[in-house]
Amino acid sequence: MVEDEPNIRDLVCLHLRHEGYDCDAEADGIRALERAGAVRYDLMVLDVMLPGLDGLSLCRAVRNGRLNKDAPILMLTARREESDKVVGLESGADDYLTKPFGVRELVARARALLRRPPLTAGAGPHATEEGIVRIHGVEIDVPKRRVRIDQRDIELTAQEFRMLHLLATHAGIVFSREALLGKIWRGDTFVTVRSVDTLVKRLRRRIEADPAVPRYLLTVWGVGYKFADV
Repeated sequence: MVEDEPNIRDLVCLHLRHEGYDCDAEADGIRALERAGAVRYDLMVLDVMLPGLDGLSLCRAVRNGRLNKDAPILMLTARREESDKVVGLESGADDYLTKPFGVRELVARARALLRRPPLTAGAGPHATEEGIVRIHGVEIDVPKRRVRIDQRDIELTAQEFRMLHLLATHAGIVFSREALLGKIWRGDTFVTVRSVDTLVKRLRRRIEADPAVPRYLLTVWGVGYKFADV
C-alpha cells in the first residue's frame, strides 16, 4: 500500500489485515520502488500523487521490472476524468478507484484482483474462486475458458479470449492500441498496432451478430477500443 496520507494508508491496511492479508505500507514512491524490486507482492495499491516518484511512474517502473511485473495493481486518485483513468490503465494498472472511496469497496476490488488470472502473453486462464464475468448477455467463464453469448457457445483463440476478458472487465474504459499491445502481447517485440486491429476484427466476427455494426466491441475513433458501457 503506497499512500502518502497516513490516515488513509493506516485505515486501508487495517481493513486488509482484518481480511487476512499482510500489508506493507509506504508513503514515498522511491522507497516503494526499492521495496518492489526486493519483495514479491500479490497485489500493489498505488496512489497517483506521491512524493519522490508519482504513482503512474511507479506503476510503469514496476511493470518494466522483474519481480512484480505481473502483480495486479490498483491505482488510487482524486481525479475523476475518464482520460485520467485511461492514463492509469495504459501505465499498467489493472483497476482504478477514485477518492473519496469506501474502504469496503477497495477491499472488494483488491479481492477481485487477487482472484483474477494474469493477462500476460502466453498465459492461459487459471482457476479462480468465482471467475465468471457476465455483462450485456456475454458470459465469460475464466476457469473453463468458455464464452457464451445468449446461451450460445463461442469458440475463441487464447488471444481473442484475453482481449475479450480485458475489455469486458473494464467496460466503458477506452484502451489505446498501444495499451492493448502491452497487455495482450506483453514482451513480444514482433507485433505492431495493426495486430490489434486485426485481432479486434477477428473477435468481432466471432461474437457480433453484425461485425459492421458492433454491439460489444466499440471503436473510439482516434483513440482505440472499448467494451460497451455498463
